[in-house]
Amino acid sequence: MFSSEDRISPAPAGMEALDAPWHIGAVTLRVFDLAGMTAFYRDAIGLSLIDRGETSAVLGVGSTVLVRLVQGARQPSSPAGLFHLAILLPSRRDLADWLAHAVASGVPLEGASDHLVSEAIYLSDPEGNGIEIYRDRPRSAWPRRDGALLMATDRLDLNTLLAEAGQRAYAGVPSETRMGHVHLRVGDTTAAEAFYSDVLGLDVMVRYPGASFLASGGYHHHVAVNVWNSRGAKPREAGDAGLESFELMAQDATAYNAMHARFLSAGGSNSAEGPVIADPWGNRIMLTVAAARLKPLQG
Repeated sequence: MFSSEDRISPAPAGMEALDAPWHIGAVTLRVFDLAGMTAFYRDAIGLSLIDRGETSAVLGVGSTVLVRLVQGARQPSSPAGLFHLAILLPSRRDLADWLAHAVASGVPLEGASDHLVSEAIYLSDPEGNGIEIYRDRPRSAWPRRDGALLMATDRLDLNTLLAEAGQRAYAGVPSETRMGHVHLRVGDTTAAEAFYSDVLGLDVMVRYPGASFLASGGYHHHVAVNVWNSRGAKPREAGDAGLESFELMAQDATAYNAMHARFLSAGGSNSAEGPVIADPWGNRIMLTVAAARLKPLQG
């Protein structure tokens, strides 16, 4: 448990995902080729190598960890798992700069969409883990109908976006870059909503055919789930390639303690790395806290 004297200051402009009681922290992937995957997230995505061990690598921005890679994987036992991790850039100009870097570097892109609340570019890493690179529109510009948030999958004009890129050599993603959300493959969206909404307390923001989008603090989504290629999937097993875990990061002590209680009441546990719980498909969630000012409660 934690205590603190005050809250973290509001999220900076363009980083709407962070302005919530809970948001997404680092994503851990279990991989076959540690060296190749480390090089991809460093060179293609633009993250910095923070730490490297014999069987693991840690990448992010500054001291902020966004992706952890752990060597030692086996072929997945279930189609459940990661659909994509989503890296949030601070501005449209930053998205344009990343796109220019990807084009110049020959990074294979798989699609691009205007979601009304955000603009996103899609690709996969060398082991097939989906990646979204995106930027948010200001929350005040998010469209609504009868109070409900609207999202879409419209075409994003990459040529227009590319024209906004700067001319300097790419030096990596900006220091403000964070993990914005995770999108998961599950076996059933109703059961997924029961876990992420009823158990963890996230709000259902939008439903699509075969998909649900859930969030904390009115964000468009911190967690998405779909059954597009995984309907009826059984749980993942330990050691499966792909998603090992992702962090649910509390904004402050109050949010941390509330979610910790939810974890434990739903069958989660206190591991050596911190509180952990798995959804019905074995997607593991690690609870952590964002505030540097927090200190452990005594006793």
